[in-house]
Order: sequence, then C-alpha cells, then structure tokens
Amino acid sequence: DWIYLWGDGLSGTIPGEIGLLSSLTRLYLPGNNLEGTIPTEIGLLSSLTSLGLIQNNLKGSIPTEIGILTSLEDLHLFHNNLEGGI
Repeated sequence: DWIYLWGDGLSGTIPGEIGLLSSLTRLYLPGNNLEGTIPTEIGLLSSLTSLGLIQNNLKGSIPTEIGILTSLEDLHLFHNNLEGGI
C-alpha cells in the first residue's frame, strides 16, 4: 500500500496517526505546505520502504525512530528545515 500526493496543496502537520498505517510501504508527500515536525510514530511503519517528504516546511530534528525502519531503502527529506542526523 502506498500514498503519493505530490504538490497537492496539503497543509498543516503530519498527524501521529500516520503510524497506524501498518501496511504502508511507500509514503510520498513532496511539494506541499506541510509544517511542524516529522512525528515519531513514523517509526511504527515497519513495512515502509520509501519515504519522500521533499520540499515542505518541516522543521526540527529528524526522528531517530526512522533509524529502526529496517525495510527503508529510500529516504528523501531535503528542501525542508530539518536538522541533525538519524
């Protein structure tokens, strides 16, 4: 299962409930107006192979929980205001 919403004018924050989508393998939300931080619940997406949050207004630290996603092959977070490593 995947979500692909490129440049769809999404705004607001990424809700923590994203972690409930346990069968999600790809999450692409680039080119929107998302702001706030990346929720730590993203670490619950154990089937996630690709995560793309390019060109948003995300800020803060990259959640260390991303580092436990052993299936993750592609990670694209550039063109945000994120800091730190994983």
